[in-house]
Amino acid sequence: MKIDFKPKSAQYFARLNPPQTCAGSQRFSVVLLLAVLSAVMMGSCAQQASQYNASMASPPMSPASAPAPANQAVAAAEVPKAPPQLIKNAGLTLMVKSIDKTMKEVSAIAQTQQGDILGFQNQKPQDSSMRHTASMRIRVPQNKLEATLDALNRLGTVQKQTLTAEDVSNQLVDLDARLRNLRKSEELTLKIMERSGSIGDVLKASQQVNTIRDEIERIDAQLKKLRDQVAYSTILLNLEAAVSASSETEPALGLRMQETWGQATQSVSEFSLALLALSIWLVAFSPYLLLGGAAIYGFQRFRKHKSLATVNETKVRE
Repeated sequence: MKIDFKPKSAQYFARLNPPQTCAGSQRFSVVLLLAVLSAVMMGSCAQQASQYNASMASPPMSPASAPAPANQAVAAAEVPKAPPQLIKNAGLTLMVKSIDKTMKEVSAIAQTQQGDILGFQNQKPQDSSMRHTASMRIRVPQNKLEATLDALNRLGTVQKQTLTAEDVSNQLVDLDARLRNLRKSEELTLKIMERSGSIGDVLKASQQVNTIRDEIERIDAQLKKLRDQVAYSTILLNLEAAVSASSETEPALGLRMQETWGQATQSVSEFSLALLALSIWLVAFSPYLLLGGAAIYGFQRFRKHKSLATVNETKVRE
């Protein structure tokens, strides 16, 4: 029996043992990159198309152009136009007779207009010659802003009134388009991750998904903030009371006398406690005080006795 030891070709061994290369990983990375880039390009193309349609919606300003037919003009007039998305904030300064009474009325107005009081600050002066002031931040729906301002104006004399509006329509459209594109990219990346088999490709796709989701959460938070600012307006209300309108002099005088009496009694009690503490200290150190007094007394007696002896000696000598 003859055994053939003919050497096998390299292609035969290649079929038996296919090379383990990183071609699959590179192919997956290229596909993932192309998917993300295609989603981004789709978003940019959609945005450019919307801009182009908006520019083409207006008729060209050409003197040679013929007038549009009547039916086209009617159709263009019937197309609804989206209202601008505005962020409105107002400021109001009122001169009122009583701050406390006005604050209660402001709370009632805010409740009637389906609003909320975000905060207030009441600054009551100690001296009746100073002006009593207060400030409040009111949040109301934007469609009730004008009615709220009219109701607040009737509470006193208007000293200053401001109204600001900011158009954020383009920002909302841009953020909404970016959000849709990112969600499409997320769906596409998840599909690619399901098709991939190697662990490295799955990890890369998972990292890409996490990055896209972080961006989605950030843009979604911006959208919610802008829409909330559009839906609700903020009014900064400043209240000032005239100095002559203060009619609480007698209660203020009585309160001041009461505070003075309390401070005086507290000073007397503190002084009494200090004397009692001093007495305790003196009793505790009384032995040392007696020894010191005895030493001083003995020294004085010694000096006095010595001086008398010197005087007697001088008299005897004389």
